[in-house]
Amino acid sequence: MNILALDCAVTRISLAVKTESKFISTTYDIGMRQSEILVPAIDEILKKAEISSSALNANCLTIGPGSFTGLRLGISALKAIELAYGVPVYGISSLETYAFPYSNFKLPLLSCIDANKDKFYARLSDGEKLLLKDDDYEIDTIFEAVKDIQTLLVCGPDAQKLCDKLISKYPEKSFLHPQVPAQTAEALITITEELIEKKAEPLKDFDGPVYLRASEAELKLNAAIS
Repeated sequence: MNILALDCAVTRISLAVKTESKFISTTYDIGMRQSEILVPAIDEILKKAEISSSALNANCLTIGPGSFTGLRLGISALKAIELAYGVPVYGISSLETYAFPYSNFKLPLLSCIDANKDKFYARLSDGEKLLLKDDDYEIDTIFEAVKDIQTLLVCGPDAQKLCDKLISKYPEKSFLHPQVPAQTAEALITITEELIEKKAEPLKDFDGPVYLRASEAELKLNAAIS
């Protein structure tokens, strides 16, 4: 199958294309400039793969949690291809995607994104079940969730920051994190192939990003109403 994958959940944008004969991935880590580079980056990677948007069989992306701007840009780009050429879009949890490359390590996994104000978007699994579902957590809630875990692998774009906090709280425990972030778009393609094999449904027309937290505009509006 021909699949295009995007991870725009954080400022570090990851893209990949898989065809029958090629697998190409690239990463842009240039700060808050997603709107400038996303569409040209899609055009460039498809050109390198020698494939057009109309020849894609499926597209996929991290659907959230993450950056409001990045998530909107990613889903807008792939929905445009869907509208033009009928290419289905699969949305996958950002936190699930960040954990996927390490799922065979047989260790408890904590994937995270810094949500600021001493909070993290996080997902915790012991390898068999979720101990924390995807949500917006205070750091104390994460501390409580991992208190009985001796060795924990922390992953995601802000793994180092969360690891530092965990080590400070529990210096006797072992907290591991990857030295280099994984290529998340590659993980997205593997997850999507599994979803297609299981005949999972792609996103509906009305499906959008999963934010987990109200935007600043929403918070201000709610404050004004109340």
